[in-house]
Formats: sequence, structure tokens, C-alpha cells
Amino acid sequence: MTKLEEYYNKFNEEKRLNSRHGQVEFRVSMKYIHKYLDRAAASLDNAAAFSDIGDKRAKIKVLDIGAGTGRYSVALANEGYDVTAVELVRYNLGILKQKASTVHAMQGNAMNLKKLNDESFDVTLLFGPMYHLFGFDDKSKALGEAKRVTKKDGVLLAAYCMNEYSVITYGFKEQHILECMEQGRFTQDFKTISGPDELYDYMRIEDIDALNQAQGLERIEIISPDGAANYMRPFLNRLSDEEFELFVQYQMAVCARADLLGAGAHTVDILRRSDT
Repeated sequence: MTKLEEYYNKFNEEKRLNSRHGQVEFRVSMKYIHKYLDRAAASLDNAAAFSDIGDKRAKIKVLDIGAGTGRYSVALANEGYDVTAVELVRYNLGILKQKASTVHAMQGNAMNLKKLNDESFDVTLLFGPMYHLFGFDDKSKALGEAKRVTKKDGVLLAAYCMNEYSVITYGFKEQHILECMEQGRFTQDFKTISGPDELYDYMRIEDIDALNQAQGLERIEIISPDGAANYMRPFLNRLSDEEFELFVQYQMAVCARADLLGAGAHTVDILRRSDT
């Protein structure tokens, strides 16, 4: 069993996803997933006639790479989309399969999607793997595989953990900054240095740009789905339901602002092939 598998066998992923900061991340991400699913549906209008929206959704193929326990894949399958989920950790895969028999779920590695054919999916989600892959080459392999299985006119959404969130929370908020500097875990300009002994890797926008360039991917837009939510977890929990809804609306309104992107816990990069 790998260190990652041991972690997810113990980590309560369901609790995180259902927390208020998890809800912010999910709801903002789903807004943008639906935006591009709607575009895929609109393209079908030009190709054929459909009796209803359910018939149309069933023709749209979605791939969820690193699907975890199925937060996105199950929700999208329940909406009627044709969803395939790939997950490395068997424990997570078991939970996913218990939730929805309509998801085509399989175990697999994001760097080698050998079971999946080229240009098969209208929308591809690469949300989990980039958190846990270390080094440019492994991340590039995963991004390249996601590109390969996405249709030429399709859209790829890739999520990353952001560097400044790590520095601010683990380094300063939790007061590990001195030991991190002594151990060489941050560079002099506070870039996180991660390796296989760690569970997470952290990115800056320029790192993401380099991956896109290497794989011939063009950015459509980039968002921060959670923004400040992870920094203020206890404060979110104190909000009334009405106040919390306003916070979600706030994050939806500002998630694409360039001046706020890098400091959020996550980004979602929305991409298409540059050869289309």
C-alpha cells in the first residue's frame, strides 16, 4: 500500500467535501463545469434533434480522473451525463461504486489511462491527481493523458493546490516556518519544495503555465473555486445559512479575478487544445 493510499484510507474525504469550505469549492467548480457542459450540449443542437434534455445529456461524455469518492462524478451522473470515473485508491473507489451504479468506475493511474481511447470525452476533470504528483514530468504526463482522451473540441479542467496557501497556513499560521526554512522546504522566495515523502505538491501560476505550454494546451480561463474559504473555516461555520449563501455568491463573483487567484487554496485551470 502506498503512502497516498494509507492517507486516504484514514482521511475522511466525505467530511471535507460536505464541510462549508468544501461546499464553496464544489459549488463554484460545478458552476464552471456546467458552463462547459452546456456548451457541449449546444453543439449537439447543430448535429441532431433530441426529444428532451435528458436525451441530450446522455450523449455528453464526462471523464473524472482522480474521482475520489465521487463528489463530482456521481452528481453529474445523477444529472444524466455519461460519466466515467478513474480513481487510484481502492478504498475511495469502493465508496464511489456504492453511491452510483450509473458511473463507469475503474481503478487507474492518471499518468497512464491505457483503458481509455483517444478523443473520447467532451469534458475531462483532472481534479485530484495534480495535488499528489511531484515534479514537472509526472504532472506533464497526467496532463498529456487527459488531453489525449479529450475530444479536439472538448474542454479539460485541471485543479492544483496553490503555493501561497501552503506557506501562509502551514508555514505561518501553524508556526512551522522556521523549521521549514531550516529543512529547506521553502526556497528563499518562499516556493514550496515538495517530494515523494510529502502528500501534496504546490504550484504557482507560472508553474501551471509551463505545463500547459509543454502539452500544447490553451487556457480559456482560470478560477479559484474556494478563494479565502480555507483560510477562514471557523468563521464560515459561524455564519448563518443566509450569510453563508452570500459568501458563496461572493466567491462566485470574484473567483476569476486575477488579483485573487494565487492566494486561494486551489485553482481550476480550464483548457482546450491549442491545435483546435
